[in-house]
Amino acid sequence: MKKKIFFWAKIIIIIYCLIGILIYYFQEKLIFHPEVLAKDHQYEFPFPFKEVNLPYSEQSTINIVQFLPADSAVKGVVLYFHGNGQNISKYAPHAPFFTKNNYEVWMIDYPGYGKSTGEMSEKALYDWAMVFYKLARARFPKDKIILYGRSLGTGIAAQLASVRDCKALVLESPYYSFTSLAASKAPVYPVSQMLRYELPTYKYLQEVTAPITIFHGTEDELIPISQSKRLKPFLKKNDEWIPLENAGHNNCMNFDGYATKLDSILQH
Repeated sequence: MKKKIFFWAKIIIIIYCLIGILIYYFQEKLIFHPEVLAKDHQYEFPFPFKEVNLPYSEQSTINIVQFLPADSAVKGVVLYFHGNGQNISKYAPHAPFFTKNNYEVWMIDYPGYGKSTGEMSEKALYDWAMVFYKLARARFPKDKIILYGRSLGTGIAAQLASVRDCKALVLESPYYSFTSLAASKAPVYPVSQMLRYELPTYKYLQEVTAPITIFHGTEDELIPISQSKRLKPFLKKNDEWIPLENAGHNNCMNFDGYATKLDSILQH
């Protein structure tokens, strides 16, 4: 009997260690799900846009798509940091929510996403966000720039807002920190020591002086609403945390509470 217990205990330990090793060495593949596009790929969207390719280094290029309002009287720009899946093409349908209010909305693809090239790291995400912001500042004053983060992009947008001024920071389906989110998915592993990506949204929010609005679906299974509830203590008096009843992770924009509040931010 003791031999059987020892045998199965050994098997369980080996499996636990093997899964841990796989998580550590393949974490980028677990976290990031890019869809690569050919360098000569031609975007096709049913609304006005302009593509920008910024050489960042000898090994990397930043691809940005700027969606433009029909009205030439542009109020400002929304810098949109998207989620972990595919590329800009997936998030382009969100552009009219901003352009209808006469805001340009610029979307950036992270290293290895779409037509962007380069090595992925947390530092690269922050560095590219800064380049993105500086590009916007060349055309717009800081009080005309709104930073918008969705899912994975919430930590990136929050970090940028903590070190640069903007009109507002809007977060859709944020996490408390990336390590916190990962720990909730794999509670039996010491993920804080295993992950190379911390993305501590809660730390960055404490340094943000701009108004903050958070949207989160109550039925979000990918990033549970409990993650953003933990951010509430770090919000300022007039910041807003808006739960969207029955919304999931990918359909917040279909709910009236989202569209109404977003319009209010953009029309203010």
